[in-house]
Amino acid sequence: MHPNPLFHNEDRALHEALIEEIGFGMVFAQTADGPRVAHTPLLSTGDGAVQFHISRGNALMRYLTAQEALIVVNGPDGYVSPRWYGDPAQVPTWNYVALELQGPVRRMAEEGLIGLLDALSARHEARIEGEPWTRAKMDDGSFRKMLGAIAGFEMEVRAWRPTFKLSQNKPAEDRARVVEALEAQGSPGLAALMRTLAP
Repeated sequence: MHPNPLFHNEDRALHEALIEEIGFGMVFAQTADGPRVAHTPLLSTGDGAVQFHISRGNALMRYLTAQEALIVVNGPDGYVSPRWYGDPAQVPTWNYVALELQGPVRRMAEEGLIGLLDALSARHEARIEGEPWTRAKMDDGSFRKMLGAIAGFEMEVRAWRPTFKLSQNKPAEDRARVVEALEAQGSPGLAALMRTLAP
């Protein structure tokens, strides 16, 4: 989380929307061999918890439920050139959106894991043209074999630490130039957030 309070955001609905839109993140925790990270799909339950699954062979598998973990979701980001400011006495920076979630983690029962997989596939298949894939297209034996290779977890999020660094510390004229430049440089998502969220 960025230390500048200008870049903080307390809109929980926006945070939930970021998780839903990105749908992917990193889970960090300490292990006996040092800190480790797992990259995994994420699903917000909408009531303060986030679910995910990892391979049973993942280094985090044995340690997640023994401590608090950290989840990071990265939103759009982009380089900001000093050339885009009115004052040339500036330095390069980076605008970005990121969400840190911290809390205890519990292992999900098999039915919870199946529900997670169904919800994830339904959400993302709906974004693709054509007939959606469902696990009904698999035979039960194949599904059970693959299910046995992963484990589901749920974090009770006790700390939400968002960063929406969108040039809020710059004059309106500079922010407008940054928005135009980001759009021209191929970062329309970040530019749209600047138009919507930055003052």
